[in-house]
Amino acid sequence: MVNKGKLFSQFPPVSTEEWMDKLTADLKGEDFSKKLIWKTNEGFSVKPFYRREDLENLPHMKTFLPLFIKGDVPAIIRDRGIRKINNHWLIRQNITVSDYSASNRSALDILTRGIDSVGFIIADPESLSKENLEILLKNINLRSVEINFLCNGRSREILEYVAEIADNKGISLDSVSGTIETDPIGRLMINGKLCVSPEAGFDYLASLVNESRILPGLRVIQVNGPVFNNAGATSVQELAFSMSMAYEYMAQLTDRGIGSDLAVSKIRFSFGTGSNYFMEIAKLRAARLLWPVIVDGFGYKRKDQLRTEIHCETSSWNKTIYNPYVNMLRTQTEAMSAILGGANSLTVKPFDFVFSQPDEFSERIARNQQIILREESYFDKVADPSAGSYYIENLTYLIADHSWKLFLEIEERGGFISSLKNGYIQEKLKQAVDKRKDDVARRKEKLLGINHFPEPGETVSSLIDAERIFMENRTEEDLLVEPVTISRGAEEFEKIRLAVDRVKVRPVVFLLAVGDPVMRKARSQFASDLFGCAGYNVVDYQGFDDVEHGVKTALESQADIIVICSSDEEYATLAPGVFNRLKNKALVVIAGNPSYMDEMKAKGLDLIISIGSDATETLKSFNDRLGITI
Repeated sequence: MVNKGKLFSQFPPVSTEEWMDKLTADLKGEDFSKKLIWKTNEGFSVKPFYRREDLENLPHMKTFLPLFIKGDVPAIIRDRGIRKINNHWLIRQNITVSDYSASNRSALDILTRGIDSVGFIIADPESLSKENLEILLKNINLRSVEINFLCNGRSREILEYVAEIADNKGISLDSVSGTIETDPIGRLMINGKLCVSPEAGFDYLASLVNESRILPGLRVIQVNGPVFNNAGATSVQELAFSMSMAYEYMAQLTDRGIGSDLAVSKIRFSFGTGSNYFMEIAKLRAARLLWPVIVDGFGYKRKDQLRTEIHCETSSWNKTIYNPYVNMLRTQTEAMSAILGGANSLTVKPFDFVFSQPDEFSERIARNQQIILREESYFDKVADPSAGSYYIENLTYLIADHSWKLFLEIEERGGFISSLKNGYIQEKLKQAVDKRKDDVARRKEKLLGINHFPEPGETVSSLIDAERIFMENRTEEDLLVEPVTISRGAEEFEKIRLAVDRVKVRPVVFLLAVGDPVMRKARSQFASDLFGCAGYNVVDYQGFDDVEHGVKTALESQADIIVICSSDEEYATLAPGVFNRLKNKALVVIAGNPSYMDEMKAKGLDLIISIGSDATETLKSFNDRLGITI
């Protein structure tokens, strides 16, 4: 007979005080806040565990949001509208359009392979015409497929052509859905200028919004959050800056006579999704808290129908050219975060997009990553699956709270465009990216295959496009604002390793591991990992019990670099003698950072590698000594 009693009901409840007492005892006097509290890049601290009582004071867990404003504002689940019984999202793939017939064939092909949202990136705006758009949309069912267009200008023409094409096919204009991704602020941010003045750009946008009434399901403004994400921003910054951009659009549109209900219905958010799994889930949920607060200030009346439309795309910040298949693992967790956070549509970028033109294989894998989550993992079955999680609900509140404060700070400075013109946005992004790049360089932020656990002997394909990999800063004149710089965390390590790939003979590193077995093994592993990140050949005999044997073997290896791996206590007597035997034969390095290093340097042992050092600067210095230039 089935026991229908509550699971674990036989166990007595454990109070928070009991948990803390146990933690205090286990820490044996160490500071709880220093040992177990996580200090995030977002600017707040996260506890090691949360309990039910931690939800009681979270404003968004109630019907209203009194922390931010007064009034009836939809909570997360109400904002998600029709998603009361499932978590359906659209699987999107982008197609760069240069040949309209070929792009149409590509679209029809992927629509038979699980795609239900297509993004058309128009390479040449001057090629756009009604005839070409008819070719592009031929045999595509506009009732069931979301269509999205990204074109550098000519948004009004796209709107007009789509309406005519749908009408000619007998398709109700109400059934057409998608986006014409118009974003003049985003273009200004990326390019540093616009082809027209910002005021003229907003005039154009207002007329576009007004004309788009004929296609109620087609949004014509997309807030470009991935720019911030790919520039190295924190989750709080990406959300706050995106909300500030959206507020700027609302203000500019309503100033030009566009009603708030119409303006809100034409805005879609786009966010980048990185590998900080739970933080990315909470970021999207926080967005659904903040947007109703912002639109309430414009007198938005249809609160019961508000839907914060969110598109997500996987980040480029953490993608790598070495060990590229690891990018699949990164995009898979990123896709999971976006879906669990409630994205309405998602683009998973192919694993090789940062270094080459994606091929059929990489695009197929990118599609299938989402299909697996939908068809095999059932991520579409539960509405708001993160709801009620003590940890995620608290993260949601923390991100929303800190993003709101940053949003208000931007508004106090005159709004997003003013903050962009005076460099405030760029400076905040620079602070964030400098911190993250320093963490990557010091190997605190881990990029598998790049700054940790490199693949020995790996070389990159000759098909790699160097210009695609490393995006240089523009130096154009007549810029209205300083452009936001897009970069990747792996770039400095990759430049070092690419330089090593080009030399005829790779440098050889010999690990002279002697002395204390535990310390020599730990430091050998560290040294092997570090020099492997530069692509050097590492020779490791797993240690020597006899120093003379180790030195003899090192000399026979004809290594360029010999690393002494031992304990700090043994270096004082061991290292000088080894150095005197090897100093004219190779670069002699100490793995570690003993307190008496000044004495070692006085004896000529001035090369050290240690966990706390900047790995990129260290490897660059060895490349320089070996005559390897980037």
